[in-house]
Amino acid sequence: MRTTHSDVDRLEGVLAAADEPLTAREILLELEARGETAFESPHQIATVLGRWANQGAVEVITDQPYRYRLK
Repeated sequence: MRTTHSDVDRLEGVLAAADEPLTAREILLELEARGETAFESPHQIATVLGRWANQGAVEVITDQPYRYRLK
């Protein structure tokens, strides 16, 4: 899956607006509620956020399920 700059902005917007860390499924549900359809599954979101975590932009909380928040 290839992410665009606008996809990144959408994910950042959801995470920035969140009061607490979110799961990939919760992020997907929020995007769908906003009418955003760039992502088809929580797995796609988790993949993108995992890459961001490697770059230091996102913190991954390794509970079950994983939760994500911006650093």
